[in-house]
Amino acid sequence: MTKKLKLGIIGCGGIAQGKHLPSLSKLKETVELVAFCDIEIEKAESAAKQYGTADAKVYEDYKKLLEDMSIDIIHVLTPNVSHAEISIASMEAGKHVLCEKPMAKTTAEAAQMVEVAKRTGKKLTIGYNNRFRSDSQHLHKIASRGDLGEIYFAKAHAVRRRAVPTWGVFLDAEKQGGGPLIEIGTHALDLTLWMMNNYKPKAVMGSVHHKLGKKENAANAWGPWDPAKFTVEDSAFGFITMENGATITLEASWALNTLDVDEAKCSLSGTEGGADMKDGLRINGEDLGKLYTTTVGVGASGVAFYEETSESDTDLEARLWIECILNDTEPIVKPEEAFVVTQILEAIYESAKTGKAVYFD
Repeated sequence: MTKKLKLGIIGCGGIAQGKHLPSLSKLKETVELVAFCDIEIEKAESAAKQYGTADAKVYEDYKKLLEDMSIDIIHVLTPNVSHAEISIASMEAGKHVLCEKPMAKTTAEAAQMVEVAKRTGKKLTIGYNNRFRSDSQHLHKIASRGDLGEIYFAKAHAVRRRAVPTWGVFLDAEKQGGGPLIEIGTHALDLTLWMMNNYKPKAVMGSVHHKLGKKENAANAWGPWDPAKFTVEDSAFGFITMENGATITLEASWALNTLDVDEAKCSLSGTEGGADMKDGLRINGEDLGKLYTTTVGVGASGVAFYEETSESDTDLEARLWIECILNDTEPIVKPEEAFVVTQILEAIYESAKTGKAVYFD
């Protein structure tokens, strides 16, 4: 029988309750949820009661949890400011780590996480669950097979018209490191780099805007935000050039006067064809002197009264992560890849601050 891995959760808020715990709870043959930690102890107690083993332990201090040598894996699901600190401490304590995105608040912290993973030999992955969507998986296979040729231009889309998260610490620049760019732009950029298989940035220009966040009683999906607490940007944009000459544009917003809304999607242009996720998964190209556009049916059976039974992106993410530990293989999201995402995001913020391009060595 396969050994059951013992897993601890650090941070028992919305992302734990809405994403990780429901998916991990389906892996009863391979995972036991044995420890829960949150600075608000009631959240840890609630999560343990609903998802934990009968003898699951609850902690207020993550350092106490890490003293339990029987725990194999830690999921770090805290605000961005503590991602690096807790992930590093967890690996130093002999645990494999899944850290929620973004990898870290700064490039320096992300680099340290990569170094510690290599030195300790512990597996580290970042929670970029959009890679595991059915359309993303299919497009990655197409791009990897070379159907699009050399992908030299791409767009990373993370645009909401009015959907500013007003709960938790999302609007707190100190705890999060930024707003929509670091929160949802990170997903779009990760998808784009993964599809291109290109992790060598050369230069970045960025612009960051604090325009609509100052408005009182603004229309918003989750009710009006408090302008006094809105300390992060409401939109940000990046122009990224890669060492091989490829170009990427990145757009991210929580509040923008636009009808062109897309989140965690990318558009790709290559020498042999193109693709986008704007209206389902569309592939375009030319054949026998004619242009064509093909819409790929992913996640839909086309049969009346039948719903295709496939894993959700978060279920697939959780299962493949656990399997990579059991089988001692590389995680789908490698820490070196996530590091480049953080590196580019930080460069966009830096460029916006200085008004100058940021060049990478």
